[in-house]
Amino acid sequence: MEYVQERVTTLHALTDHRPDAPTGRAAVVVPMTEREYGTLAAERVLTALESVDPARVIVPLRATPDRAGSFAAWLDGFDLDVETLWCDGPRLADLLAEHGLDGDRGKGRDVWLALGRALREEFVVVHDADTATYSPTFVNRLLFPLAHGHEFSKGYYARVEDGALYGRLFRLFFRPLVRALADAHDADVLAYLESFRYALAGEFAATADLVSKLRVQRGWGLEIGTLGEAFRNAGFAGSAQVDLGRYEHDHRSVDGPTGLADMSRAVGAATLRAVDDAGVDVAYDTLSDRYREAAEELIGRYATDAAFNGLGYDRTDERDQVATYVDAVAEPGPDSRLPAWEDASLSPAAVAEAARADLEAVASAEAVAETDPASPPRRDGSPTGGGDR
Repeated sequence: MEYVQERVTTLHALTDHRPDAPTGRAAVVVPMTEREYGTLAAERVLTALESVDPARVIVPLRATPDRAGSFAAWLDGFDLDVETLWCDGPRLADLLAEHGLDGDRGKGRDVWLALGRALREEFVVVHDADTATYSPTFVNRLLFPLAHGHEFSKGYYARVEDGALYGRLFRLFFRPLVRALADAHDADVLAYLESFRYALAGEFAATADLVSKLRVQRGWGLEIGTLGEAFRNAGFAGSAQVDLGRYEHDHRSVDGPTGLADMSRAVGAATLRAVDDAGVDVAYDTLSDRYREAAEELIGRYATDAAFNGLGYDRTDERDQVATYVDAVAEPGPDSRLPAWEDASLSPAAVAEAARADLEAVASAEAVAETDPASPPRRDGSPTGGGDR
């Protein structure tokens, strides 16, 4: 077992112990899309949260109007205080436009909406709903550092599944990009980013005070953007990372509209925005070449580690992915981050009111599909409607 400390406090799962944590003073934010509707993974997450018993669960929901009402009804079937925040309704869109906050929509924008609602509690936990290995210990572990003086906590885990190394975007893009930056620039922000063992993990926790200060990336740059904001507001001393043990979830293809290539552009922009915020004058003219060199060196190390563990490893495929990701090594475009809630011109209550009105409007229209036998069942066994998936 290893128990090495990084520059941020690093908590290791050396046993199966579930530490005491202030779950009753925490809001848990679980972003979901239509693909989580009625799935075993989402069911497992929500059932586990019943045993955690947080103060509230907030689900920022991305769903079409014909699915949102039945999805919310399914969520209401769990023994949890669930607030479904439907993020795709017209009233909410109009409200954001009135405040100059319309623009690109993505996971980060949905989570930002939910974070405003979560500020009513002392602590906030954010995690995804697509893991096949979810454990109620995750919430306790993420919250534990916050109860012991830290302001920010990030989850980490090894992505080893099906006899192979995963976590490809982290291993082959983010890690060599940060290493290439650190080799050329001596900056604390780069040391901070390198300290996190799985910087692209979707699991983190923070005090409500810190959450209120976060400027949030709208899309797939959410996780790295959050790390940059944590560096700015909490620094090394206020940050921790926590071992969440075994973790499995869906894998994405490299290409396609929601593939890793698209994600790499958002991750690269968020990384370089965080570095720029910290005052680093990046040498962009040589960065792509330095990224390739760092990635090639790491591929050799990954191959050795995979062989040591009897895992399959395809160097050619890994190099092909690096060649794809290199296009994302570029100066970030205009700053489109959503503002910190402490600086926002609208209130979380107004967001909730608009989202609630939108959801009520579509729920009544969805009622005609209540008897559709193809829809996932409620927890009492009755159908929820919504049509074929």
